[in-house]
Amino acid sequence: MGSGLILALVGLLAGVLAGFLGIGGGTVMVPVMVALGMSGVQAVGTSTLAIALIALVGSVQNWRMGFLKLNHVAMLGLPALVTAYLGKELATALPNYALLGIFGLFLLFNIYLIGIKKQVVRQAQRSESAGLPVTNSTPLPVSPTIARLSIGGLAGFLAGLFGVGGGVVMVPLQILLLHEPIKVAVQTSLGAIVITGLWACLWHALAGNVLLTTGLILGAAGAIGVQVSTRYLPRLPDQAVTIMFRALLALLAGYFFFKAWDSYTALTA
Repeated sequence: MGSGLILALVGLLAGVLAGFLGIGGGTVMVPVMVALGMSGVQAVGTSTLAIALIALVGSVQNWRMGFLKLNHVAMLGLPALVTAYLGKELATALPNYALLGIFGLFLLFNIYLIGIKKQVVRQAQRSESAGLPVTNSTPLPVSPTIARLSIGGLAGFLAGLFGVGGGVVMVPLQILLLHEPIKVAVQTSLGAIVITGLWACLWHALAGNVLLTTGLILGAAGAIGVQVSTRYLPRLPDQAVTIMFRALLALLAGYFFFKAWDSYTALTA
């Protein structure tokens, strides 16, 4: 199977996961690009381009339907101008084995984050079905504006460092800290991923870390996948998909630890 077809299939899968789980898809795209022979920083940089394209397609559709609050999106995306640059600088400065190893740890942390996200979503769904507002027993001690800027800043840093959109962080934090309804949190997060992905892509492109053709193939296929997932995947058992995705993350984390060790031993040999 040619590398172009592999990239298209992976982009399609990333788009499906983006629509179904509300994440950018970088956790799937980066490992495959590394397996195809790209360096860790090239895979991270190229992933930001694909993520921005995937999120853009979904967000344009949300905007046309009137479901996108542009002021909230802007507050989440604005800090990424700085934090995505900081993440890119760290990704570029780290040795390849260190970046791969840290990304492996990030994949394992994603397993935990997805569990927290599902827990928060289920709690919010129960509240909404009962006609109750989504509440949090520990109110945020700062203003919603500061909270959104902080959440967006963290997502931007992760975008620059790991080539992910940051949705796995933004969605649960918006529900927990800002008491946003589920659909609003997902739609706002997807819009913010456009900005965080573009800023991260810009900084990585200036550093020569973005492979344009690869990113466009992944992004175009992902744009198709995100359309499919929003129409059909919600009918599948949620628990089954979550278990499969966690298993995938665990396998990918193991692969990254292997690649990190291989890169380290090659450097020290």
